[in-house]
Amino acid sequence: MAIRPTVAAETVTNPGGGNVSFLLDGEIVSVTAGATDSVLDLLRYKLRRTGTKEGCAEGDCGACTVLLGDPDGEAVNWRAVNACILFVPMLDGKALKTVESLSAGGDLHPVQREMIDRHGSQCGFCTPGFVMSLYGRSVGAAGTTGEPVADVIAGNLCRCTGYGPILEAGEAVPAGPGDDAGIVAGLRTIARSNAGPGWFAPETSDELAELMLANPGARIVAGATDVGLWVTKQHRDLGAVIFIGDIADLRTIEETPDGLRIGAGVRYNETRAALARLDPQLGELVRRIGGVQVRNSGTIGGNIANGSPIGDMPPALIALGAVLTLRRGDERRSMALEDFFLSYGKQDRAADEFVESVFVPRPATGTIVRVTKLTKRFDSDISAVCGAFAISIDRGVVSAARVAFGGMAGIPARAARCEAALFGQEWSGATVEHAALALAEDFRPLDDARGSAAYRSLAAGNLLRRLWAEQSGEKVSVLDLVSDHD
Repeated sequence: MAIRPTVAAETVTNPGGGNVSFLLDGEIVSVTAGATDSVLDLLRYKLRRTGTKEGCAEGDCGACTVLLGDPDGEAVNWRAVNACILFVPMLDGKALKTVESLSAGGDLHPVQREMIDRHGSQCGFCTPGFVMSLYGRSVGAAGTTGEPVADVIAGNLCRCTGYGPILEAGEAVPAGPGDDAGIVAGLRTIARSNAGPGWFAPETSDELAELMLANPGARIVAGATDVGLWVTKQHRDLGAVIFIGDIADLRTIEETPDGLRIGAGVRYNETRAALARLDPQLGELVRRIGGVQVRNSGTIGGNIANGSPIGDMPPALIALGAVLTLRRGDERRSMALEDFFLSYGKQDRAADEFVESVFVPRPATGTIVRVTKLTKRFDSDISAVCGAFAISIDRGVVSAARVAFGGMAGIPARAARCEAALFGQEWSGATVEHAALALAEDFRPLDDARGSAAYRSLAAGNLLRRLWAEQSGEKVSVLDLVSDHD
């Protein structure tokens, strides 16, 4: 692929940001962008790439799906992302593909051809996003290797209920590596700007520590899957933004016999395999966190730092006894993860301190680990209740019990009274029933759009009852139930 001369787009006028250069179909595109200008707006209104659609502006529908390429030595690591909540400065030094990229030479890509031949497009609004997700699968983009097509497109919504033909189109195109040689060469010619008014992009955690000391209260952004909505939905001014997505020493996973240490900048899809090795329940939980696009951007560290009461990972990590490490300058301190969450919107973190990593202990042999996420729809939905259990049984007696919930209070929290009702007691239906009823003393959930307080209280207790039933050999999944008439 020949690299064409730099193309300068119009200056975007939001405050902050700086000069940004990235590779788009063989051209080095340079823009002056605001810190929180969205890639979607850049594509549609400045570069006139209108194939990328705006649907929800919150990373839920997938209509704005594009592929972002991170340089990695002699290769490019592609990942499908949502352009609506991706900030333009996050493109700096990377490659980008839109739906127009697939037919830039005049011929349709096989994914596009299959969508036509199999009538996978009805009104057509969602089609470019589906095409980009399926194209990502065809070139082995992050989060797609070995995954069913249905999981790859779980972050894309079709309002015309045309999923059958779309699934067939995806399955008809085999997955394989793309030819990125020209893209790698092009990326090597880009000098990253690395900074701009109101936007900082440190390359090491030491630089980040210095920036935080100099800019206490600055907004740290890794994937913008949460913070992006503050801009698109709430129109908030984020002030100074520090982007940590390219800090290599925060993007490491250390796997030991004792457990797993996950850097704050590691994306969800990058943790799934290691977490599944720790316990299969954790890998399955990651599969249900947003769609592929969200998991390709969002991080566990970010999910912890934002203190969401309905974040999916914290209850599971708390149940396993996770330990959080925070850093301020050259000083570090560690704490049990549950102690980090103080009250709704308030965490035990100073203004110039940042989450560096989280350590997840390996469950002891024989520990029963169960994590259940209850939502209105299975894929890409926010929890009404997320329950996590780590229970050890010794000679029929509960020798250890850690129980944590999300969605039951203003913070993710342990269920102390429930745990006390289990610990030291015979592992029996009566003990479990007593512990389930004790949850009413642990939590006073709120009513909201995702569920009533009564529903949440009943559901939380039923998750523990379900665990007992499962351990007793009963069928607990509706997929396993057999009608009396069969």
